[in-house]
Amino acid sequence: MDISFEDFLKVDIRVGTVVRAEPYPDARKPAIKVWVDFGSDIGEKKTSAQITKYYTPEILIGRQVAAVINFPPRQIGKFMSEVLVLGFPDGDNEVVLLAPDQRVPDGGRLF
Repeated sequence: MDISFEDFLKVDIRVGTVVRAEPYPDARKPAIKVWVDFGSDIGEKKTSAQITKYYTPEILIGRQVAAVINFPPRQIGKFMSEVLVLGFPDGDNEVVLLAPDQRVPDGGRLF
């Protein structure tokens, strides 16, 4: 199905830097709680991400990630997720995070 450019613009995908991360042992599937700084205009948002195969909370800190920031908040167990961090599946269907290959300003919109 084709979409229009206007449809694409409805999905607000931004880059931000992980400023905090911690294990989420209460999640049904292994997950990490992640707080991402999207710059002064958007601020800090949080999410729960099932990314434990390749990532630990320690290696996420300071890493830039791409995320959809205009989904409504979603309750994940006892944690309210505000954004959707983006990634691609590897050969085993595990998440590999999507990120710029060079440092860019936080809050930048994908185009």
